[in-house]
Amino acid sequence: MKELNSQKNQNKLRNKFLKVGVKMMGPETIFFSNDTKIGKNVIIEPYVVIGKKVKIGNNVIIKSFSHLESCKIESKVEIGPYARIRPNTTLKEGSKIGNFVEVKKSTVGKKSKVNHLSYIGDSDIGKSVNIGAGTITCNYDGVKKSKTKIKDNVFIGSNSSLVAPVTIDKQSVVGAGSVITKNVKKKSLALTRSLQTEIRNYKKK
Repeated sequence: MKELNSQKNQNKLRNKFLKVGVKMMGPETIFFSNDTKIGKNVIIEPYVVIGKKVKIGNNVIIKSFSHLESCKIESKVEIGPYARIRPNTTLKEGSKIGNFVEVKKSTVGKKSKVNHLSYIGDSDIGKSVNIGAGTITCNYDGVKKSKTKIKDNVFIGSNSSLVAPVTIDKQSVVGAGSVITKNVKKKSLALTRSLQTEIRNYKKK
């Protein structure tokens, strides 16, 4: 009976959002909460779950297999597919969260992009920041959580680890594959990388 009531409630919520113009592909696969708030011109693809305390602005696209809970999504944001937006996250106008990205207790600034395979936790990201594939914020040392601050117009190269607490100042670049443990100054290039070794005409013994 409980399951039947839940199904009825979901159908009621889906119809409510369809009536106000939310575009849903496969509405029967999309799940809302009673307190979900959605703006105008929003597109939601199949297999999306929206948990409690989610507020979505105008002109937002949420792609398939994404999960959102206790977060604020401003206008013109694109999420997913396969994105997880966890509690206390704010995605500012024009930002983009791509596939296999998890964001927790963080702010992602205007027009900033975290396109693929990244974990952003306890972070404050400024405007027009590009986070390369495979980048993670190392926010937990086993005892406490620490904060990562990435200021405006920063470029983080792919497969980088940012060990909190750390601040990357404006217009800086972090080279791909770096482990950053110290603050990076404005307009700097920071990289930590071992020298590449090559043994010519190598044969296995």
